Amino acid sequence: MITISLCMIVKNEASTIGNCLESVLGIADEINIVDTGSTDGTKDIVRQYTDRIFDFEWIDDFAAARNYAFQQATMSHILWLDADDVLLEADRQKLLQLKQSLDDDIHSVTMIYHYAFDDHGNVTVELRRNRLVQRHCNFQWHGPVHEYLAVHGKTLNSDVIITHCRVHQHSDRNIRIFENRLARGEQFSSRDMYYYANELMDHQRYELAAQQYHQFLDTGAGWVEDNISSCLKLADIYHQRNEEQLELQMLWKSFDYAPPRAEACCRLGAYKLHHDELTQAIFWYTLATKLTKPESLGFFDDAYWTWIPHVQLCVCYYRLGNFELSYDHNEVARHYRPNDESIRNNKAILEDLYVHN
Repeated sequence: MITISLCMIVKNEASTIGNCLESVLGIADEINIVDTGSTDGTKDIVRQYTDRIFDFEWIDDFAAARNYAFQQATMSHILWLDADDVLLEADRQKLLQLKQSLDDDIHSVTMIYHYAFDDHGNVTVELRRNRLVQRHCNFQWHGPVHEYLAVHGKTLNSDVIITHCRVHQHSDRNIRIFENRLARGEQFSSRDMYYYANELMDHQRYELAAQQYHQFLDTGAGWVEDNISSCLKLADIYHQRNEEQLELQMLWKSFDYAPPRAEACCRLGAYKLHHDELTQAIFWYTLATKLTKPESLGFFDDAYWTWIPHVQLCVCYYRLGNFELSYDHNEVARHYRPNDESIRNNKAILEDLYVHN
């Protein structure tokens, strides 16, 4: 059986760190907490779980802090989490089983990350991340902001889910790091360009964000998932500006990098529906329902892979007078969002038109 060192970097996480550490009790053989300057009692909570607390002077570099945390590990494997991540009970059990059965030739284990949720508790954003790695491989983190762990060798894609329980709101910390780097004259990698564009987008600086996304795509050096994401974000920017042709151009461009994704298909369906081209809208929404989500480390908006195309097909078929198909698609959407008021209202209307006639 493998042994596990949990390695974390934290700062002012008193509101969440307890739940995180509680969820890994019995899994982690060692807990290493690297504190980058807490002033809120985080360390007092951590001391209830471990005495392995290390201070790291913050230098605007997440990769440096994480690499320092990994250096404190002494067990055979390293698990990393953020302070607002937890393992739900079912996933605790899965990870315990994995701990007992993991083969020695597995160098890295990816886990599913449920990153964001809607008001009904449905996952809206999920991705895979390398979470558990062999210590002796000495894998390194890279990137001052939106850092990534570079791994190689044999990887296992597990079904363990890490659940993100966001408490903190978006801050200007990351964008300040990027802009300080620019002010120092640092040369951005293509990955830096992509994540800087995301920060600009989050701060509603859409003009500059669009410029950065285009510059990123023009490098031709981006990761395929970041390329697709950039196309979709540019499409969103142009949609806000009512620049339809540019919006369409970016949606089509996303197909240059990989087979169609549900996010792009639903946006094309929305465009056709807006222009009352119902047959074409149905084509794109139907395609979205038939796609299989790729096994990838990229971000996916689960709504487009589950309920959104079915709700929109409900609308399309309703407008065509096909109440049977409209009802059927609404029922599929209701399976994903049983408490959604608009979907329940659709059901009541369609039952009068179709089921009761």
